Amino acid sequence: MAIGATNSVFARPVVWIVAGILVLSILILGFPTEEALAYLLVATISALVLVAFRHYTAEKDFITKLFLSGLALRLLFGIIVHVYDLRSFFGGDAMTYDLNGSRILDHWFGYVSGSDMVYQRATATGLPGWGMNYFVAIIYMVVGRNILAAQSMCAIVGAATAPMVYFCSNRIFSNRNVSKFAALTVAFFPSFIIWSSQLLKDGLMIFLLVTVITMVLQLQEKISVPAILVLIFSLFGIISLRFYIFYMVAVAVAGSFLVGISEKSTSILRRSAIFVVLGLAMTYLGVLNNAGTTLEKYADLDRVQMSRLNLAQAGESGYGEDTDVSTTEGAITAIPVGFAYLMFAPFPWEVTNARQAITLPEVIVWWSMMPLLAMGIIYAVRYRLRTTFPILFFSLMLTLAYSVFLGNVGTAYRQRTQIQVFLFMFIGVGWQLWKEKREDKKRQGTLR
Repeated sequence: MAIGATNSVFARPVVWIVAGILVLSILILGFPTEEALAYLLVATISALVLVAFRHYTAEKDFITKLFLSGLALRLLFGIIVHVYDLRSFFGGDAMTYDLNGSRILDHWFGYVSGSDMVYQRATATGLPGWGMNYFVAIIYMVVGRNILAAQSMCAIVGAATAPMVYFCSNRIFSNRNVSKFAALTVAFFPSFIIWSSQLLKDGLMIFLLVTVITMVLQLQEKISVPAILVLIFSLFGIISLRFYIFYMVAVAVAGSFLVGISEKSTSILRRSAIFVVLGLAMTYLGVLNNAGTTLEKYADLDRVQMSRLNLAQAGESGYGEDTDVSTTEGAITAIPVGFAYLMFAPFPWEVTNARQAITLPEVIVWWSMMPLLAMGIIYAVRYRLRTTFPILFFSLMLTLAYSVFLGNVGTAYRQRTQIQVFLFMFIGVGWQLWKEKREDKKRQGTLR
């Protein structure tokens, strides 16, 4: 079928797969109003997202199948977690967000006072992840307290990340094969499905990160008010979910505008104007002031050491318990071991529980991609440094940070997705280079 064919989207088999999952979940869960509203919310938001994606690409057929297939897998996994009550096994944070979001909603409707301790903690902008509480509260305001609806919204955002990766990668490398490879890995890699199909902030964070980079690349080429607004919203969303990542993203964004992709005077003026607008917007929203206060509170190395030690002593998957990062020297010496665990754990010979065991097939596939990653990064540094600067710089900063203060295999596996989403773009480049070399060798062999 030709790209951009006009056949109805609803004739696609994958749409029927999604519909089948929704019908199956209704049969399993029954027909209570809460679940019916959740399915209606999924259908409505998914349709809007799909229309938006199809509007901005000629690859309508691919993007449609990509989004709906990713959504189907995430909804299916989310239903399994919901039906068999596996939230505490995969991600206990979901129950905290459910409680906090419902308490915020209760306050909005006057059922609890502002002095309620749960409400105060849920709305404290000085604590990490406060944005997730409001995200849940807004959903509950529409459909009532319904954790299935909230986690399904996360599944939609997680599925939407794959098309965003396609758009982002295509802007950087201008190669559809590379972009498709990166998008497919994000859509179907197990870790991305696991963390973006539940009521967790991981899927939202990854989507916002890719959106920021995509908007930056768009603004490098042309000033666009919608792109500026989306960028501001995404940056605000990042600081509301994981404040420490905001600093890294902000530096990467600032650096990309300083480096730019063109040295023409008009390009320099455009970048300067955008930079000023972003600074004013962040100041107006109180982001910079709150960011500075939070950074001073949480960036203390003694506090980092306590947090890392708690992670290392948690459960059976801690590592580096004897490592002390409370000093600069200690933090630097922790990087090599921390990097190894962040990028490659869990190691087969250290598997101690079921959660680690089920990740081994994915980990082995991930290891096998390392040569392609190296090829892709080398190519990007040599030939596409200006356009890849923001993702290279951000990935490096976040990798170093996590290498220092993570001390738990499960946490490392979970947080690695925030880096992998960009590394898959370079792996796609490496894959394309490898294929081209193989084709060249075959061609040369034929000529002989």
